[in-house]
Amino acid sequence: MAEPPTGTAPRDVVDTLLGFARTLRSAGVPASPDRVEAMLEALGILRVLDPRDVYWAGRLTLCGGPDDLDRYDCAFAAWFAGEMPRAVPATAQRRPELAVSAPLDPGPGAGEDSDGPDLATRAGADEVLRHRDVGDMTPAEREHLRRLFALLVPASPMRPARRRRPSSGGSVHPARTVRQALHDGGEVRRLLHRRPQARPRRVVLLVDVSGSMTPYADALLRFAHAAVRARPGSTEVFTIGTRLTRVTRELRLRDPDKALAASGSAIPDWSGGTRLGEVLKAFLDRWGQRGTARGAVVVLCSDGWERGDAALLGEQMTRLRRLAHTVVWVNPHKGRTGYEPLTAGMRAALPSVDHFVSGHSMAAFEELTGVIGRA
Repeated sequence: MAEPPTGTAPRDVVDTLLGFARTLRSAGVPASPDRVEAMLEALGILRVLDPRDVYWAGRLTLCGGPDDLDRYDCAFAAWFAGEMPRAVPATAQRRPELAVSAPLDPGPGAGEDSDGPDLATRAGADEVLRHRDVGDMTPAEREHLRRLFALLVPASPMRPARRRRPSSGGSVHPARTVRQALHDGGEVRRLLHRRPQARPRRVVLLVDVSGSMTPYADALLRFAHAAVRARPGSTEVFTIGTRLTRVTRELRLRDPDKALAASGSAIPDWSGGTRLGEVLKAFLDRWGQRGTARGAVVVLCSDGWERGDAALLGEQMTRLRRLAHTVVWVNPHKGRTGYEPLTAGMRAALPSVDHFVSGHSMAAFEELTGVIGRA
């Protein structure tokens, strides 16, 4: 790719940087449109193919504070598939080349007669990967998807607490207003206000690990790991199949691979059958009724293949709906063209579901984080 003229940027570079900005926002960096525009202007002046210029142009324009720097570095390394550019001595003359991996499925003759990698190569591969069905991925693609999961930061649903705090708006705080008036000689000069504090709402994830969900179980547990790491005290994770297994403690491990290995050792019914009604009843009897599901956002991740009594599943879903604040059902098959919820389990469960979403790709998981956050 030829170097762009001063003050402009080719379209493929623009698409690359817009995808990078979406990755930053998923990682928690507020890469707003005006900041992205500032980065594009900077790269129109600098050398767009120079990795150090790209790195520092983005760092100086897209980051809003010190807390964003580490997230930016991780996102930059993951998006461009290279190590973060680091400061070098002034005597160093040679600039490093941008480490960009080849496309996930290179065609015949890839790498021949090439002028070198460009910024759009990695971005195009990642953008395609975001929308690929997890069940159809190759081992290499699954390995790369794990790096994207490390950047996923699920949003926290909030709820109003009983305790209130001082605020510029809201209801009048009589005690503080009177105390301030006494301090001012008995004259009420202004009204002081207060509003309820916001506290994280509990999130409960029930992940189906039966045989029909095997292609998606790894990705769903990685999403659960990201949720537990983001909200250690307000997220619970259970696996469902023929038995109910709590894996919250195992998923609190920092390393995702170690967390999934520990969870796999704790799950006795991996790739087994499906008895959603019986397992959901066991969850509500032991955990949900005692407070775990009360007022929580409950996310059930399953394809709805019920080998037990579908009527029992419908009864337990109705019971869950009365306890929970929001019920979300994640079905990986919903993302496929022409899908209709025709199985007996899905027909019994859907009347008690608030949000029915897909969970077949990275883009679908990003959408799921928004659904949970808005709940």
